[in-house]
Amino acid sequence: MTDELGIRRGHALRAAVEQGLAGQAEPVVGLLDIAGIAGSAKALKAAFATPGVAITHTFAVKAASLVPVLGLLAECGLGAEVASPGELALARAAGVPAERTVLDSPAKTVAELREALALGIAVNADNPEELARIDRLRDTAPAGSPVGLRVNPQVGGGSIGAMSTATASSKFGVALRDPGATEWVLDAYARRPWLNRLHTHTGSQGVPLELMAAGVRAAYDLAERINAAAGRQQVEALDIGGGLPVNFGSDEVTPSFADYADLLRAEVPGLFDGRYGIVTEFGRSLLAKNGTVLARVEYAKSAGGRPIAVTHAGAQVATRTVFVPDSWPIRVLALDAKGVEKGGEPVVQDVAGPCCFAGDLVAKGRALPLLESGDHVALLDTGAYYFSNHFAYNSLPRPAVYGYRVPRDGEVEFAQVRAAQTEEELLAESGAGFPALRLQG
Repeated sequence: MTDELGIRRGHALRAAVEQGLAGQAEPVVGLLDIAGIAGSAKALKAAFATPGVAITHTFAVKAASLVPVLGLLAECGLGAEVASPGELALARAAGVPAERTVLDSPAKTVAELREALALGIAVNADNPEELARIDRLRDTAPAGSPVGLRVNPQVGGGSIGAMSTATASSKFGVALRDPGATEWVLDAYARRPWLNRLHTHTGSQGVPLELMAAGVRAAYDLAERINAAAGRQQVEALDIGGGLPVNFGSDEVTPSFADYADLLRAEVPGLFDGRYGIVTEFGRSLLAKNGTVLARVEYAKSAGGRPIAVTHAGAQVATRTVFVPDSWPIRVLALDAKGVEKGGEPVVQDVAGPCCFAGDLVAKGRALPLLESGDHVALLDTGAYYFSNHFAYNSLPRPAVYGYRVPRDGEVEFAQVRAAQTEEELLAESGAGFPALRLQG
């Protein structure tokens, strides 16, 4: 699979330059491997598939907030995990059915909750105040939406603090190890027979599988206590979140969905015995390997004896990589002017972006074939977040994104996912249609 991914990517990079999708007119573009995305969805479904267990896989929309991508994933049988009105609108526009949609957010408004309940979308309440809001909404307009409570098992964090959501003081969910918290949860379910799900999510990049499994185990044990107290199967489904980390060092997919599912079967066997439905919310692990940023080298220069390739891909598309490079390293391919991978002896050099601050580097001191003006670089493993977390520094426009297919004859077919942001759109976004502010009214 990894060889096929690299072969398809190579064809697509060359074709994108040949067909003018990338070049002087469009110096940075995003590419998504359609077959790769479908393959990732298939691998996820196969890993968790268990006879007699109802499983709903949702995609975390924040990882790729692109309607055509959500539509492709829906065609592959996945739903959507949304965390804002905007993300819900995107999922609905992509045709994701309500029964495969989950609303998560630590700051849901009354209007958001009302809409979700009216549509029959599953809701995971984050805290006691939100649960009380749902009580009041159900009193005025009873709904059939599955409703759960998010709990924080407080099992600890991984190597990236910002991605760890099960620490002692995480902002998410009800902290189970706080004094009286578990008792409050048990009482909350006892007083709400319709509360029929339980949700947890330990984190994502930097979080080891064993910690993820420990979080799921804590939620499972709590569900068992809730059901025992109720004398029935009140908690019908466990939403175990997503968070599978991605290997950014090579094309190898490790850990795999199968690795995680097998660990859960060993550590939480009751999760797969048919009494509980399972909901997942993977994002990065489905898309990262299947995306590439392709950017033109505008200038090649040198400073202090260090060659520097100044490209059009920097903090505006690779925000986390630029600001926290140790946690979010990126692989860079050096390509020639035709989009073909360059040969030659590696030379230690910097690969810089277009933003006007000194730290705008996607790779520092990286050994690559020497890049020259007119060449290109490919930033690998950028299918997740890099196209949805645009950083509008220097009013740089959002780049176009294309999906690609590589038929057996090798003739690459592109399908536009998003058009490049126009100058008119950028102006409108920046208030150009409003009159200038005045010192006096």
